Amino acid sequence: MKIGLIGGTGMYDADLLEDAQPVTIDTPYGQPSQPIMSGKLNGVDVVIIPRHGAGHAINPTHVNYRANIWALKQLGVERIIAPCAVGSLQEHIKPGDLVFVDQFIDRTTKRISTFYEENKVAHVPIAEPFCEDLRKRLAKHALQLGIPHHEKGTNVIIEGPRFSTRAESELFRSWNAQTINMTMVPEAVLAREQELCYVSIAQVTDYDCWRDSVVNIQDIIETLQQNVHKTKQLISSVITELVDRECSCKESMKNAFL
Repeated sequence: MKIGLIGGTGMYDADLLEDAQPVTIDTPYGQPSQPIMSGKLNGVDVVIIPRHGAGHAINPTHVNYRANIWALKQLGVERIIAPCAVGSLQEHIKPGDLVFVDQFIDRTTKRISTFYEENKVAHVPIAEPFCEDLRKRLAKHALQLGIPHHEKGTNVIIEGPRFSTRAESELFRSWNAQTINMTMVPEAVLAREQELCYVSIAQVTDYDCWRDSVVNIQDIIETLQQNVHKTKQLISSVITELVDRECSCKESMKNAFL
């Protein structure tokens, strides 16, 4: 089994991999964010693609999510681990923590979130949008490694690239959401349409502006650098446990068509 990593903010390099080689692949949806790096991690075949491209040049709305997911599928990936930076909407979820979210609320407005635009309509089931098996395994290894984490949570995805107003932030808190970011959708939905296991590692970088604070990019970067180290440690620990396992994600589209 080949594992795909979609590198989020702060995770652009392929230094996790042994014998890393670039792979160029064309898709019906254009070019992925960047040429994909392929190699091995603890003996497991792994491919990495930075979501925002080199130098974080692609804003959340303009990421070619369909090309990224399609390319990973064509390269034989069956399971995706997708780190991303998030803000906290709750006091007990602190900057530096990891959250293995199990739900999302989609507030994006400008993105294509399906591969089925012509000739066929797919009603993909998304009640449980993240792979439960992957999520529980990541949580188990985070506990073993002593990494501060939360086993579940609901993430709000906003369009961006601006941050929330304080009124918006308070609204999302009233929905009992735990974190907020800009990239989890349509990525998770497209992975489900391709019947790929998908899990997010939400790396908390800051408190959203509800906490009488202004979201500061420099503070985010400093916390993110610490989170990236934890995330790489976690992925290295869990990676060998992810191969040769099956779950219901591979039959996600079985009853999606009328």
